[in-house]
Amino acid sequence: MGGTYSKDKPKISNEFDSHCSSLGKYVILDRGVSQWGIKVNYVLQGKEKSNSNARKRAIVLHSWEAVPKDEVYPYGTPEGWGCPAVSNESMKEIDELLKTNKNVLMWIIKS
Repeated sequence: MGGTYSKDKPKISNEFDSHCSSLGKYVILDRGVSQWGIKVNYVLQGKEKSNSNARKRAIVLHSWEAVPKDEVYPYGTPEGWGCPAVSNESMKEIDELLKTNKNVLMWIIKS
C-alpha cells in the first residue's frame, strides 16, 4: 500500500491473493469491525462473474486514513489491497445511511 502508481492503468482481478479490485455490481451486506479507519466495514457480495469471489476474498467497504476527504481526481488515492476505501469522514456519513438502509447497490467501474 502506498503510492498511486496504478491510477492510470489499474490492475483488475477477481483472483485470490491478487490484492486487486474487481469491477462490477456489489450488494452491500453486513456491518462489521474493521482494522482500518473508523473501525467499521461492510461486507460486499459480488453480483457478476467479474467480482464473484468478493466474499471469499473478504472484500469490504471500509475507511482508511490515507484516503483524503477532498476530491482526489486527477491524482488518485493510495494503493490498497482490493477493497474500496473512502475517507474516515465519508465513512461516518455512509455508515449512518447503511445502518438504516441495506438495499444498496455499489458499482465499481473503470473510467
